[in-house]
Formats: sequence, structure tokens, C-alpha cells
Amino acid sequence: MMTYKGYSANIEVDSEAEILFGRVLDINDVVTFKAQTLEEARQEFQNSLDDYLEFCKELGQEPDKPFSGKLPFRTTPEHHRKIFIAAKKAGKSINNWMDEVLIKAAEQSINT
Repeated sequence: MMTYKGYSANIEVDSEAEILFGRVLDINDVVTFKAQTLEEARQEFQNSLDDYLEFCKELGQEPDKPFSGKLPFRTTPEHHRKIFIAAKKAGKSINNWMDEVLIKAAEQSINT
């Protein structure tokens, strides 16, 4: 996975065509690229994203954002109660407590 300007892209290998191809993730608009090498794929991802952002600017439209900062979360009433209690014990709001706990888990997962 590659990141650039807050956007992420996934790269796959097409062994039949002997190319790498990728797509910008987590946006509704389709932004793709292809390349022969990993370094070329990185550059093509950046070029494609820059072209996309420039195209949106020319149209006077806001580009899709990969993440809004809002994370809808559903759970059971029992889990909700436990989360509430844990947050109160930590002296935090549910949102702040969940943000802290989830980012620690995400960082641990990314670093393993």
C-alpha cells in the first residue's frame, strides 16, 4: 500500500500482462494507474492523484476525501455499557476513549 497527500492506493500484479496496477482506495471516484516497476507505480500513483485533484479544481468541485474523521460505530447495548464505564473510569468521553484505544490497536497492528 502507498500513501500520498492523505490518499492510499493498493497495488496488484497482473502476471499475464506483466504489469503492476493500482487504484486509489476509499473514495467514490475512480483513480487508477499502471506501471512496470514498483518505483514507477509510486510515481504513477502520485501523477494520477495530482491529475485527479487538478481536474476537480478545474471543474470547481471538491475532490472525494478518503476519510472524513467520522467513524460510525454500532455495538450491542451491553458493549455500549462497558465502553461507557471504561471511558468514565479513564476520565474521558466515549469518543476520546475509543479514539485512544483504537489508535493504539491500529498502530500495534501496523507495526507487526
